[in-house]
Amino acid sequence: MPSPLFADRPAPQPPAHDAVDDLIHRTRRLRGDVDAVRRDAALFDEDDPQLRWQRALCELAVHHLDNLDEHLGQLRAGLPGPRTEDSAPRDDEAPAGPGAGSPLNRVGSAEWNLLTDESSWSDELYEIFGRPPGSTPLSLDDLPSVLLPEDQPLLTAMVTGCLVDGRPMDGEFRIVRPDGGIRTLHMTGEPVLDAEGCTASMWAVLRDVSELRRSEQAVSRSRATVRREKHIERTEHRMAVELQETVLPPWRGSLRLPARGPGALDIAAHYLPSASSGLIGGDWYDAMELPDGRTLLTVGDLTGHGIPATSAMAMMLGALRGMAVAGIEPGALLGHLNQVLETSVQPALGSALCCRFDPGTSLLTWAQAGHPAPLLFRDGSGRLLPPPDGMLLGAASNVVFEQDDVRLLPGDVLVLHTDGLTRRGDRGAGPEALLALAPRFAEARTAQECVRSVVEEFGGTERPDDACVLVARIGA
Repeated sequence: MPSPLFADRPAPQPPAHDAVDDLIHRTRRLRGDVDAVRRDAALFDEDDPQLRWQRALCELAVHHLDNLDEHLGQLRAGLPGPRTEDSAPRDDEAPAGPGAGSPLNRVGSAEWNLLTDESSWSDELYEIFGRPPGSTPLSLDDLPSVLLPEDQPLLTAMVTGCLVDGRPMDGEFRIVRPDGGIRTLHMTGEPVLDAEGCTASMWAVLRDVSELRRSEQAVSRSRATVRREKHIERTEHRMAVELQETVLPPWRGSLRLPARGPGALDIAAHYLPSASSGLIGGDWYDAMELPDGRTLLTVGDLTGHGIPATSAMAMMLGALRGMAVAGIEPGALLGHLNQVLETSVQPALGSALCCRFDPGTSLLTWAQAGHPAPLLFRDGSGRLLPPPDGMLLGAASNVVFEQDDVRLLPGDVLVLHTDGLTRRGDRGAGPEALLALAPRFAEARTAQECVRSVVEEFGGTERPDDACVLVARIGA
C-alpha cells in the first residue's frame, strides 16, 4: 500500500515535448555563445598556454553542448536507433575511484616540447593518470606504455599525424592506472609551430570520460534489453496466435450439427481479443459431432497468457475431445480434466463448461467447473441455467462434478461464453448485458446473427482479458 504522504500525488509523467523543445532551444543558444568565445580566443597569441587552455575548454564545452543537443533530440524523438559497433561503449572499464571521479580532476592539460624534450603536465592530469604530483611526466615515447595494447596504435597514429602532418588530434583511448583501474580518456590537441613553420611542441587537453562512457553503456544496454524484450514479446505473441489458431476449431461462420436429420443445431462462435492484443490467453470454444450422433459444445478458460496458456489449452482441449468421443458423461469428463491439469508440467487453474446435446430427445446434459452458466433465450427473454455443483479445474483433487439436464425447444438460443466477456467492473458488462440482447436474439434467423449482436455489444469494450462466445440455435 503506498504511503499516505504520496497518495494524492499524480503518477510521474514523461517530459512534455514543449519542455524538451525549450531545453533544446536554450542549449543551442548557449552553444552559440560559447562558440563565439572560442572564436575570440583564437585571435590572441597562440604561444600563451593560458589562452590555449581557455580555447581548449571552450572546445570541450562546445563538444558537451553538441552531445546535450543530440541527447535531447533523442529524448524528444523516443528510443534512438541502434549504435554502431565502433561507437559502442567499452565493457572493461573499472569503477571510478573517489579522486578521479571529482569534477576538478576530469580535465587536464599537457605540453611536450620537441626542442628541449621537456614535458609539462597540469596537476589535474596527474590525478587522472593516478601519478604522484610533481613526478616526472610521461614523454610522448613513454605515454603508449600505460595504454591498453589494443589502443596504442590509435595514439601513435594521432601523435604522428599531429607532429608530422600538423593535423589536430581528436580521439579516445584507455589507460591503466597504477592501482589497476582502467580509465577512458578523450584527447584533443594541436601542434605549436615555430617561426619557420616547423613543429616546436605539441599541446593537448585530456578529459576523463569514463563516467560518461559508462552512462552511455548503461543506456545502450537498457536500449538493447528493451529491444530484446520487445522482440521476444512479438515472437511469443505470434507463436501463441499460431498455436491458438491451430487448436481452435477450423470452421468459420455457421456450423450445422449433426449435418443431417431433424433437431440439428445451428452453431456459430467468435473469439474476442483483450484490450491489449499481446494478451493471448487460454480461452477455447469447440463444437463437434460425436460418433453416436450427439453434439459436444464446450467453452473454457485457463489462467495465464502467452505460449504457456495456449499450449496448456491445446492439451486440455485435445483431452476433452478424446474423452467426449469415447462417450464419457460431461460430469465425469470434467473430473478427468481436473486430473490432467493437476498432473501437468505447468500446473494452472481453469474453468470449463461441457455440454452434450441429443437431437433425438432435444436433451442438453451439461456440467461446469467454476464457469459461468449457459444462458437460455426463449420467446424473447433470457435466463441463466441453474448451475450444478463444480469447482475450478486444478483447485483440488478427487473433485466430483455434478451434471444437469435441460430440454430445449425449437427456436431456443443457447449462449456459452468465457468470463472475459461478462466480468463485472468492465463497464457494467455483467450477465445482465447479455440477457438484454434477448429481443435481438428473438429476431435473429441464424446463430451467426446472434454472434454478430454479441460482438457489436462487447467488441469495443476495453476488456482486461480475452473472451470466447459460442451460440447454438435449436432447429425445428
